[in-house]
Amino acid sequence: MPTPPLDALDVKILECLQADGRITNQELSEKVGLSPSPCLRRVRQLEAAGIITGYVALVSPDHVGLTISAFVRVRLNQQDEKHLAIFETAVADFPEVMECYLMTGEADYQLRVLVPSLSDFEDVLRRLTRIEGVAQVTTSFALRPIVYKTAVPV
Repeated sequence: MPTPPLDALDVKILECLQADGRITNQELSEKVGLSPSPCLRRVRQLEAAGIITGYVALVSPDHVGLTISAFVRVRLNQQDEKHLAIFETAVADFPEVMECYLMTGEADYQLRVLVPSLSDFEDVLRRLTRIEGVAQVTTSFALRPIVYKTAVPV
């Protein structure tokens, strides 16, 4: 089903909700210049259309002991459907993998991994290299974030 076009009010609603997902409908309606009922109806339409996919609390990795952030590039022996599926199914079960992308270029996949220590990263690395079809794993460690955004530019 095609996504309906967003008008200026939809964009304002999305910007407000991305800045504060716990905002009340009353506060949201005041910020965007709608009465509460039409505002809630628009939010529900954005949810039903799949534009709003959920609401979360953003947790500081450092405050929960996840101080090591690694970017891992993975190359497979073969890029056929079987090996892609094996890798994707396996990596989806790694709680340390925050993001995984199928890539173009030298690596087949790029992962963002959060762990509390280098020894924990070593464990992740060992599990990654045991996945059938993994040929090479290359890692870069993040020193500090420069730009980190959760809001999608609408």
